[in-house]
Amino acid sequence: MAGPRVVIIGAGVVGAALADEISARGWTEVTVVDQGPLPATGGSSSHAPGLVFQTNSSKTMTELARYTVEKFCSLDVDGRPCFLQVGGLEVATTAERVAELRRRQGWLTSWGIESRLLSPEECVEQHPLVNPDRVLGGLLVPTDGIAKAVLAVEAQIRRATERGVRFLARHEVLDVTQTDGEVTGVRTDQGEIPADIVVCCAGIWGPKIARMVGMNLPLTPLAHQLAWTGPVPALAGQTREAVRPILRHQDADLYYRDRFDGLGIGSYGHRPMPVSADDILSVDDADDAMPSVLKFTEEDFADAWTETRSLLPATREAKVEEGINGLFSFTTDGLPLLGESPDVKGFWVAEAVWVTHSAGVGRAVAEWLVDGHCSSFDLHECDVNRFEPHQLSPEYVLARDCQNFVEVYDILHPLQPAGHPRPIRTSPFHTRQQELGAFFLEANGWERPQWYEANAGLVEGRSLVTPNDWAARYWSPIVGAEAQATRETVAMYDMTALKRLEVSGHGAARFLERLCTGKVAKSVGSVTYTLLLDHDGGIRSDITVARLAPDLFQVGANSNLDLDWFSRHLPADGTVQVRDITPGTCCIGLWGPLARDVLQPLTDADFSAAGLKYFRARRAHIGSVPVTAMRLSYVGELGWELYTTADLGQKLWDTLWQAARPLGGIAAGRGAFNSLRLEKGYRSFGTDMTYEHDPYEAGVGFAVKPDKDDFIGRAALERRRADVRRKLTCLTIDDPRSVVMGKEPVYDGERPVGYVTSAAYGYTIGKGIAYAWLPTELTAPGTTVRIGYFDQRIEAVVAEEPLFDPTMSRLRG
Repeated sequence: MAGPRVVIIGAGVVGAALADEISARGWTEVTVVDQGPLPATGGSSSHAPGLVFQTNSSKTMTELARYTVEKFCSLDVDGRPCFLQVGGLEVATTAERVAELRRRQGWLTSWGIESRLLSPEECVEQHPLVNPDRVLGGLLVPTDGIAKAVLAVEAQIRRATERGVRFLARHEVLDVTQTDGEVTGVRTDQGEIPADIVVCCAGIWGPKIARMVGMNLPLTPLAHQLAWTGPVPALAGQTREAVRPILRHQDADLYYRDRFDGLGIGSYGHRPMPVSADDILSVDDADDAMPSVLKFTEEDFADAWTETRSLLPATREAKVEEGINGLFSFTTDGLPLLGESPDVKGFWVAEAVWVTHSAGVGRAVAEWLVDGHCSSFDLHECDVNRFEPHQLSPEYVLARDCQNFVEVYDILHPLQPAGHPRPIRTSPFHTRQQELGAFFLEANGWERPQWYEANAGLVEGRSLVTPNDWAARYWSPIVGAEAQATRETVAMYDMTALKRLEVSGHGAARFLERLCTGKVAKSVGSVTYTLLLDHDGGIRSDITVARLAPDLFQVGANSNLDLDWFSRHLPADGTVQVRDITPGTCCIGLWGPLARDVLQPLTDADFSAAGLKYFRARRAHIGSVPVTAMRLSYVGELGWELYTTADLGQKLWDTLWQAARPLGGIAAGRGAFNSLRLEKGYRSFGTDMTYEHDPYEAGVGFAVKPDKDDFIGRAALERRRADVRRKLTCLTIDDPRSVVMGKEPVYDGERPVGYVTSAAYGYTIGKGIAYAWLPTELTAPGTTVRIGYFDQRIEAVVAEEPLFDPTMSRLRG
């Protein structure tokens, strides 16, 4: 027996996968408990239709699905396969969906999954039941197929059992015991099982289990309709369970799969039907029925059946013979919930995971537990600690989970605003921004201006090319005018949505030095751009650290995951405190060549180039408002980030606005900001670089100071530095209408070689800009590649960066 004592709650497709993966890595003192019988435990895995479509806008989700396919293809139970690799076909019945399929193929190409676009005739060849008069085209993924979830559970249980894992059926979990903030075991109706680590894989019951340790999971079980037809005459004599590709008709929120001479029909087109985890029966209380299966509501399926008979005319000769309203887990952002509780050490969750991603999640969590980090997948999108406090409120969770159910097959633009509840968080400048006609998008719950209609007059006389139709959504020519005006005069940017942490105490400097790649324990007033690395050398975040006093630092962070990372590494002696100061503070970025002309007359403090140098901070008064001023800029212009408390925010805005207007100053939005930051080559964590990348690949190696004391990830980073095979690379596009959006594949000839991360039009340089991950041999300036954008191949050229002000004279002036 090896490893700590682990109890996994839930023996469905996720719990079984985790038991298999963790025992394969040498941890065998593992017990899996489930309230139901094995291998069909009564949860979502027991009734899941098993369709595995790997296509996803998220690279991580696609890779989790790909591993699931590969693993399930290798599993069988007494010769019965756990995966029927019949392929996956998505069909389009509208012109908009045809374009969407091209975009989806771009994702697949970017993430390395084979696929091909089909003509209507080819769609019918693949799936002869399809009405050729209805379809305009299709997308085929040959490696998709049907997962036999219960068989996969059994196969993985057998493998884990052979290594010593114990599976206990018919054990209902009553409590997760803990002492001094650490788990000690699991109490069941048949006794207590001691544990050092407890992993909740309870699926639709997950919120109920998590509350046993005071953890709030933003997960809602929702009923999803699945019906089975009787015999379809056109399929008479089919003796194999599945021969045609699984089929998605996303224009009508439908999917289909073979079942011998009948079909399974799944629908997301009905009203959301949420259920509280507390109201789901236990296996014992559900009599002979599965507790995850609710009564089929025929009236909700009527439209789906009508549309089915139109798309698949052969079904007109069949009947719906059985159906269920099956419960599945939905989250506020459509992604899984993985990781350890922030409050109870040793309590982990692997929740909101469908069969499609189950084996991948099992491997990811096993690596995370055994190695301390996940090396196979970038999990920053899936970390359960990613949420802000408001995103855990019951109202928010229910509304957004239901919205994700409704939108599961919708065509969603990357900038598409979120729905109800909104607005949630507003900066102190919100009223003033409304007065200026701000067009708001949401960022971490904050209402953040994308542009201001008050600046419409700036468009006149400027050459501002309208991008292609897709890129022009949630865009205005005002964006370009604001970007150019920032370079010409001065602009005010609302930076309140950026996360701000305060680190204080006698041990604060030592604490930050241990976590950061750069030297941050410098003189009071210093500001440092630095990185947080994981133990494998991957980038966890890029941050700024300002030393405001000997024992006081302000950190410009990216998300709640940074707060979680800091909190997990706090020394036990209480010499360091970390708190999130974002809600009580606000920030204005005042940037542009006339920024000093605006600011200096408002204060007695010296804001000259010598008085406050680049990457330095100071306390001052701007008019009557006390501020913390940091001389840095993410748009590449002279200026400052000006922080104050929320109660004084509007006064700060008004003071700066009154001084800026006579000089031609404006308020500018995030659209302009993104264009300007790409012209300067500034990276965005979570988009341009993530956990899977190291500093030297990402072009931020300058933030690593190898001569400083040891920091987390240093040893691994030294190994990675010697083997850089890919780089984040700046590309420019001459065609002004060919603005791409991100996640598109990049080709060298006909060979896919990488993918786009961030993109925008550069209104100063007059070219499109795209950053992309490419193999090192293609990163020399002047190299020509092509970007796959819908049905186009757009020529792009590798460029020296930064594209704007390479001497940094404007920033340092």
